[in-house]
Amino acid sequence: MTPDSRPALVWLRDDLRIADNPALDAAVATGREIVALVVLDDVSPDLRPIGGASRWWLHRSLAAFAARFDEIGGTLCLRRGTTSEIVPTVVAEIDAAAIFWNRRHLPVGVEIDGDLKRRLRADGRHVESFRAGLLHEPPAVRTAGGAPYRVFTPFWRSVRAGPPFRAPTPPPSTVRRYGRPLPSLSLDDLRLLPRTPYWADGLDRTWTPGEAGAGARLRRFLDQGLAGYATGRDRPDLDHTSHLSPHLRFGEISPFAVVAAVAARVSADPSLGPDAEKFIAELGWREFSHHLAYHFGDLAKRNFQPRFDAFPWRHDEAVVAAWREGRTGFPIVDAGMRELWATGTIHNRVRMVVASFLTKHGLVDWREGERWFFDTLVDACPAVNPASWQWVAGCGADAAPYFRIFSPVAQGTKFDPAGDYVRRWVPELARLPAGTIHAPWTADRALLDAAGVVLGHDYPLPIVDHAYARERALAAFAATAPPVSRVSRPSARLTGEA
Repeated sequence: MTPDSRPALVWLRDDLRIADNPALDAAVATGREIVALVVLDDVSPDLRPIGGASRWWLHRSLAAFAARFDEIGGTLCLRRGTTSEIVPTVVAEIDAAAIFWNRRHLPVGVEIDGDLKRRLRADGRHVESFRAGLLHEPPAVRTAGGAPYRVFTPFWRSVRAGPPFRAPTPPPSTVRRYGRPLPSLSLDDLRLLPRTPYWADGLDRTWTPGEAGAGARLRRFLDQGLAGYATGRDRPDLDHTSHLSPHLRFGEISPFAVVAAVAARVSADPSLGPDAEKFIAELGWREFSHHLAYHFGDLAKRNFQPRFDAFPWRHDEAVVAAWREGRTGFPIVDAGMRELWATGTIHNRVRMVVASFLTKHGLVDWREGERWFFDTLVDACPAVNPASWQWVAGCGADAAPYFRIFSPVAQGTKFDPAGDYVRRWVPELARLPAGTIHAPWTADRALLDAAGVVLGHDYPLPIVDHAYARERALAAFAATAPPVSRVSRPSARLTGEA
């Protein structure tokens, strides 16, 4: 193989798309044959293995990407093992002249990538990395004093006052296919899908992973969800959220493409401006979470605010089990947890309610809930998930004050006023009227009989008294972590889903 005929390698991570993929664009621009490499690394120390729902998504996403990449002439190589060993091995196998990837921003990934870049360049290879998954690189957004932002509102104000976001790039129509044999695992070899039992039927019915699925979700949101988003996003009984979060998590669509599509729709209909700005701000929370993870380390393991290190979290298996299984006796909480198990997602507002319930009503360590979400969410992001859990628990950046303890009944009544969301996910309560469906223990015997509900049999009684739990939480938080002087606006942020 002559030097000019050597191929280019594109190392894909959370960027499984053809359009607006800077690493792929750079490889195509070389005119070389192209190999795309995906490494399933669930063995490297400190790299957090993805959870079960994310593994399901990754399988479907890889299948979609492989089919599309093959259509335009690309060769996809799948490997499994330690990233720092696999990447140089494949580079040597194909004698790649150039290696391209899009940057990631968690510190452990940054360290691995930096080491690989140095090693490959020392071996005489051309190596470039690109900004692709975030609107701004974390080092580029700083306070006037040069420090990273620790509060969302000034962070996002600074971002929005900056230059416009770049335009997305179109997909290449063709790439040069690599013409020699290359060992690759099959998708089934990665063993990403659940086997016995196969628990992902609900995910199969709910989602279409892949770039085409992401585009369809975006178009549907623009047509049906954007108008009224600013208020409708808090209503789990309505459909105003975009459902783009898993597509963004796996890079099947770029944030630049999303922003550009929203801007185009607002240009055609300026009345959508306030709704669009609220939606883009939710993308901003995703951005902020990644910046926090870059600057401050592993948010999934340690409190962002060290004063919470002495907080008296309770280890209560019964509470955790009831919460996970959607049998706490609080209908809005149980509906959310059942939605999560069935579909791999949970509505934005309800994410906050169920997280508040676990950490405030149960005084259960936020890390317990974060781990469950990380395993069961299809959009489980190692930056957004822990940042958002810490926000609700009160120990994170821009955290809610400790005295903000959601009442499940009040939240349900306000945001699911007719009870339709609860009826969908807690069907045993479907015949209760709206006035009691969020607090069935307050219904009189006649109403319960008419609805066919025996509390404690058909549906559990509350596992904790709200008033008692609230006072207990207030006392624990006040003693351990007194309030800070500044708290920014509340928001439905427990997601990455906008």
